[in-house]
Amino acid sequence: MDLSRHITRLPRPHDPDLGARAVAAVPALGGDLAALIAGAGGSSPYLSGLIEAEADWLPGALADAEAGLGALMADCAALPPDRLKAGLRRAKRRLALLVALADLAGAWPLEKVTGVLTDFAGLACDLALGAEIAALIRRGKLPGMGEDDLATAAGLTVLAMGKMGAHELNYSSDIDLICLFDETRYGPDDFHEARSSLVRATRNFSATLSEMTSAGYVFRTDLRLRPDPSVTPVCMSMAAAETYYESLGRTWERAAYIKARPCAGDLEAGARFIATLRPFIWRRHLDFAAIQDAHDMRLRIRQTKGTGGPGAVPGHDLKLGRGGIREIEFFTQTRQLIAGGRDPDLRRRGTVEGLAALARKDWVPLDVAERLSDHYRAHREVEHRIQMVNDAQTHRVPASADGIGRVACLMGMDSADLLADLGRRLAEVHALTEGFFAPDAAPLPTASAPDADLDASVLARWQGYPALRSPRAVHIFETRIKPELLNRLARTAKPEEALLALDGFLAGLPAGVQLFSLFEANPHLIDLLVDIVGTSAELAGYLSRNSGVFDAVIGGDFFSGWPGRAALLAEIETLLAAEPDYETQLDASRRWAKEWLFRIGVHHLRGLIDAVMAASQYADLADAVISALAPAVAAQFARRHGPPPGRGAAVLGMGSLGAAQLTATSDLDIIVIYDPGDSEASEGRKPLPARQYYARLTQALITALTAPMSQGRLYEVDMRLRPSGTQGPVATSLASFANYQRNEAWVWEHLALTRARTIAGDASLCDDIETLRRSLLALPRDRAGVLGEVAQMRGRIAAAKAPSSVWDVKTGPGRLQDVELVAQAGALLASSPRRDVASGLGCAVAGGWLSEAEGETLRAAHALYWSVHTATRLISVGGIDDGAAIGEGGAAFLCRTTGYDDIAALRGALEAGYGETAAIIDAALAQEGAMDEG
Repeated sequence: MDLSRHITRLPRPHDPDLGARAVAAVPALGGDLAALIAGAGGSSPYLSGLIEAEADWLPGALADAEAGLGALMADCAALPPDRLKAGLRRAKRRLALLVALADLAGAWPLEKVTGVLTDFAGLACDLALGAEIAALIRRGKLPGMGEDDLATAAGLTVLAMGKMGAHELNYSSDIDLICLFDETRYGPDDFHEARSSLVRATRNFSATLSEMTSAGYVFRTDLRLRPDPSVTPVCMSMAAAETYYESLGRTWERAAYIKARPCAGDLEAGARFIATLRPFIWRRHLDFAAIQDAHDMRLRIRQTKGTGGPGAVPGHDLKLGRGGIREIEFFTQTRQLIAGGRDPDLRRRGTVEGLAALARKDWVPLDVAERLSDHYRAHREVEHRIQMVNDAQTHRVPASADGIGRVACLMGMDSADLLADLGRRLAEVHALTEGFFAPDAAPLPTASAPDADLDASVLARWQGYPALRSPRAVHIFETRIKPELLNRLARTAKPEEALLALDGFLAGLPAGVQLFSLFEANPHLIDLLVDIVGTSAELAGYLSRNSGVFDAVIGGDFFSGWPGRAALLAEIETLLAAEPDYETQLDASRRWAKEWLFRIGVHHLRGLIDAVMAASQYADLADAVISALAPAVAAQFARRHGPPPGRGAAVLGMGSLGAAQLTATSDLDIIVIYDPGDSEASEGRKPLPARQYYARLTQALITALTAPMSQGRLYEVDMRLRPSGTQGPVATSLASFANYQRNEAWVWEHLALTRARTIAGDASLCDDIETLRRSLLALPRDRAGVLGEVAQMRGRIAAAKAPSSVWDVKTGPGRLQDVELVAQAGALLASSPRRDVASGLGCAVAGGWLSEAEGETLRAAHALYWSVHTATRLISVGGIDDGAAIGEGGAAFLCRTTGYDDIAALRGALEAGYGETAAIIDAALAQEGAMDEG
C-alpha cells in the first residue's frame, strides 16, 4: 500500500522550522508525503527525532506500508538472541514512526493502528520469552524439558490483559501481562526448581522489553494484575491462580479477564486456563450486583486520581476522568458481566465490538452503542496524539496553550475547535454512562407508607433470614426494595395473605445480594413477584429455591410467542454442546428447563396462554429435554461400554406425555424400546450383552432425568406402563415388545397405546414403533368386551382412590381420568391413531355408543376439568383440597382460566359436571352391557 495514495487528512506543523528540518531529512519525499512529514515532525519532537533517525528506511516503508510492516516483523522473528534487545528497539522505533504517519494521514483506521501495535507487542513478548526459556533449557534449569519444549515455552504462558488483550494498545502504552505456568508439566520433586527458573525467565524477558537503554525501550511491562501481586511471584502456577480466583477473586478481576487472551509462550495451556475461569468470569445468573461493584471502582479511581469533577478540558484526564475512555469501558464491561454468563455472544474483548454485541441483544439501545463507539474512537485518536508529542505514557490533555496547540495541529484542527469538540464528547459520554451506575441527582425518593397495615411481627423476622445476613444485602433491600415491595403488597386484594406468601419466599432465599440487585435494576420484577406470591404459595416457594429463573424475564423474548419444539431442541443441544463434562451438562439442562417451566407458568398465570396451550408447551419442553439428554447419556455410557448395539434405543412417551398434555408438575410415563439388530453385545472397553447394555443405559437415562443435583431434578419418571409392569425389564427389545403386545397384553395396555408417542431415538426405529402401534390398534375388537374392561377399570380406580375434594378434578367418577378412559376406548374401538381426547370422543360418537350431545358434554367437561387441573397444579404441586385455602389470588386465577365470574359458580359447575358426566358414562357402559347380555 503506497501511503501517498491513501492520505485522507494532514496534520499541520506547530513549529514550521522543526517541520522544515524533518522534511529536509527525507529529501526523496514530496507532495502530500512531505506535508505529512512536516506536520508530524513540526508538532512532535519525538516524531521529528524518529524521522531524522530513520531517514534512509522511511521512503521505502512509505512506498509500501504493508510490505514494510511485514518485513519489519519478519526481521524481528529472525533476530539471534545476542541481538534481540537492540533489534527489538530498532523495530519498535520504525513501527512507531510508520504507525504514527499512517494514523495521522488517515490511511489506517483506529482498529488497524491499535492492532498493529498489539501484534508487535505479542511478537516481542514471544521472542523475549523464547530466548530466556531456551537459555534455561540449555543450562538444564528446567527439569525434564528439552528442545522440543521450546515451542510451548516449557509450559509458561503469557496472558495479555487490558488493552493488549483486546488488541487496543494505545500509541505509547505499557502492556499488562499475567505470567503463569502449567505445573502438570513438572513432577512434584521438580516443582520448586522449575518455578524458580520460570520466575527468573519472567523477570528477564520483562526487562528485555522495558529496560531503557541508549536505543530506547520496547514496551513498558506491568505484571501487577496477577493474583495478590504484593506477595506472589511474577510467575505462578495455574493451579495456584485458579484457587485464588475461585476463593478470593473480585469483580474488577472478572472484568479484567473479559479482555484476557494468551499472547506468548504456551498458547494452548493459556487458553485452557482461561476456559477454567469461565464460571468465575461469567456468572450463570444475571449479575446486576456487578453494577454497584463497578460504580465503587469508579469512585475509588476518582478519589485516588482526583478525576471526579467536571473541570475544564485543558489538563483533563482523557482516560480516567469524567466522560473519558474508562467510563465507556466500564459501561461496556459491566453490561457484559451482567449478561455474558447467559449469552456467550456478549463475550467480546474489544470495547466497540462489545457495544455492538450488547446492542444486537437489546442490552444497550442501538443509538447509545453507536454514539459511545464514536466517542470511544474519537477519544482514542486524541489520546494517541497526546502521546505522540513526546512518546509519553500520559492521558491528560495538555494544560498549556503550547501543548494543546501541538495536539490540535496533529489533529489538523484549531485549538479552539479541538477543545470544543472534546468538551462536547466528554459531556455526552458522562450523560450516557453515569445514569447507568448512579445518577448525579439526589437519592431515589423514599416510597410513601403503604395504605394497608401490615403485620409488624412478620416484617420484624425478615432481619434474621439468610438472604439478609450481609450488610450489603440489608442496605439494598431496606433502602431500595422493601419500601416499593410493601406498597405493591398493600395494593393486592388481600395484603396480609400476600405478605405471608412473600414471607415464605424470603425465608427460603439462601442469599439476597444478587436477587435484590436484580430487582433494583428491574423494578417490574417486583410486580411479577407480588403477582406470583399473591397467587401461588407453591410457585413462590419454588422461586425462593430457584430465584435465578428471574433472569429469564430480563431477556427480550420472555413474553414473545412460543418458539416450538424444534427451536427448543436446537437451543438445549447448543447449550449441552458448550458444557465441558457430563455432570455440568445435567446441571445446565436443569437450569435451562426450569427457566422455561417458569416462563410457561408466568404466561399461564397472566392469561397470555390458556390451559390447552400451557399443556402443549409443557410437553414440548419435556420432549426437548428427553431428545437432547438421551444422546448425551448414550455418549457418556458409550465411553465405557461402547456404542449402542444395533439401532439403539427409543423413548416411547405414554399417558399425558404421549398425548402431549402435561401440567407444571407432571411425571413422565415412558417405555424404552431398543433394537440390537444382529448384535449380541456392545464393543467397548467393558462390553456388555445387549439386554444388559440397554437395561443399564435406561437406568442412566432415568438417573439423568430424576437425580437431584445442584440445580435440582428435572422430572419424576414412571415406567410402570412397560410390558409386565414393575416385574418386567426396564428396557424392552422391539421384538419382545411386539410379541407381548400381540399375545399377552391386557386391554388396558392397548388402551394406553392410543396415547403412545415416540419422543427420541433413531428415526427408523421410531417409525417402526409407530407402525407397530398402528397395527396393534387396527386389530379387530369386541366392543362389549372392551367396554366391559373399561367398566371394571373404573371400578378399580374408584376403589383405589377417592377424590379429596371438589377441586380434585383428576380421579373419580365423572372426572378427568374417567372421560379420558372413555376417549381411549373410543379410539381403540375405531382403530384411530389420534391421541387427543376430542378425537377419541368423536370416535365413540361415530361408533354409536355415545350420542352427539353426550360426546359434546364430555368434551366440554374435559376442557373445564383440564383448565382447573393445570391451574391447581400451578398453584400447588399436590393440588388443593379446599377452595378457600387457595387465597384471593389463586381463586381469581382459577376463575380467569376457566371463564367463571366467581369461585362459587366454578364450584357449582364442577359439582354438576361430575354428576352429569358420570351419569353419561354409566349409562353408555350399562347399555352396552345390557345389549351384550341380550
